[in-house]
Amino acid sequence: MKSPFSGMDPYIEANGVWPDFHAKLISEIERWIARSLPERYFVQTGERSYMVFAGVDEKESREFVPDVGFFSPPATTDKAVAVAEPDTDADTMTMRAFIDQQIRENFIEIYESEPELGLVTSIEVLSPSNKQPGKGRRLYPRKRNALLLGKANLVEIDLLRGGTRMPMVEPWPNCPYYLLVARQERAPYCRVTKAHYRKPLPAIPLPLLPPDPDLTLELQPMIEEIYSRSRYGKRFDYSKPLTPPLSEDDAAWLAQQLSSQRGVQ
Repeated sequence: MKSPFSGMDPYIEANGVWPDFHAKLISEIERWIARSLPERYFVQTGERSYMVFAGVDEKESREFVPDVGFFSPPATTDKAVAVAEPDTDADTMTMRAFIDQQIRENFIEIYESEPELGLVTSIEVLSPSNKQPGKGRRLYPRKRNALLLGKANLVEIDLLRGGTRMPMVEPWPNCPYYLLVARQERAPYCRVTKAHYRKPLPAIPLPLLPPDPDLTLELQPMIEEIYSRSRYGKRFDYSKPLTPPLSEDDAAWLAQQLSSQRGVQ
């Protein structure tokens, strides 16, 4: 089954599979760049990783370098409710334990290897942790600010409807998603391209160093390949509303898309 959305599918964000999708998209982009780069460059992935400790009234976090991976099952729409047992003994009490969650934010970087090693372009596919209060919202902007001061080129891809967008002087365009390209020589001025779920995502340039031309990154075929390979279509219930909800016009468009899909099956 194909996604009913021609562009980014917002049900990926809403159905607890974002970490799976994000990791696969980073891998697809890295492989494509590696095949397309001129010989004077190389590409590698990086990771920001830290723990969040969830308590009663607040969350505390600290950075660390992981050496063990943790598996978190996909979120479901049915949430279990914890019920505290009544204390019948004066010497017995009910307490809540701290729960730690590992946050990983993967990114891609293109380096020049000749005549000397240097960062050329950083590609970030934003995660929910970058758009919500907490450590991720503080760590990534530090790197972003350094790049926007002219350290290197920045490509920022936001395929999330939820959360707060990165700070800009001018207001963001009214669209579900955006693709930002900040060239080192023009920073902090950025080229921002609107992206939607009703039409394919536009191609974006990946700047290299003169005299090499930009690479042209096509995200839409990668997203469609991941969707098909991961069988997301069998896992999503498109009859359930989204949060935030689609507009009436978009909801009517989605209903028409689903009806057309059923008609050709």
